[in-house]
Amino acid sequence: MTADATERAYELHVRYEGDDDPKKCTARKLAKFDLAELHRSDRATPYGVVLNPHAERALSPADADAATLVALDCSWESAGEAMFSLPGDHRALPYLVAANPVNFGRPMRLTTVEALAAALCIFGRRERAEAILSKFTWGHTFLELNEEPLRRYADCADSTEVVEVQREYLERGEG
Repeated sequence: MTADATERAYELHVRYEGDDDPKKCTARKLAKFDLAELHRSDRATPYGVVLNPHAERALSPADADAATLVALDCSWESAGEAMFSLPGDHRALPYLVAANPVNFGRPMRLTTVEALAAALCIFGRRERAEAILSKFTWGHTFLELNEEPLRRYADCADSTEVVEVQREYLERGEG
């Protein structure tokens, strides 16, 4: 990772569908504290690294040169592949466990803030991840539950290495 990537601020953007309970919506809370910008259309959403569970490549430190991280905020029921038509470099987050109250302990059922925080950790920006998670009573729990995998993913060189590390977790029966 370059020194520039280590110091990069990363703009956090969310393509916001608005189909979740507004009181539980982590994207809305991030926007309320000016920690992320919400967009109501694909066209209004900036180009960047799009966190997409259907992407063919895993997110890795090799993607850290991007200036913009984009997440899709929608209900899991409507999170089908068609929802991810956003322009950008689509990357899937590797195996991680949710800490949010709705999906606690379930693998790969992350909220928007958990997804963005995971990406920031993989990019070596743990302090920024802690800052956005600090707005949620359960936020620190996400980092605690995923401390080892996040550290290991951040130490990888590229998507191939991230997938190899992820495979270890899945083979242990943790997925």
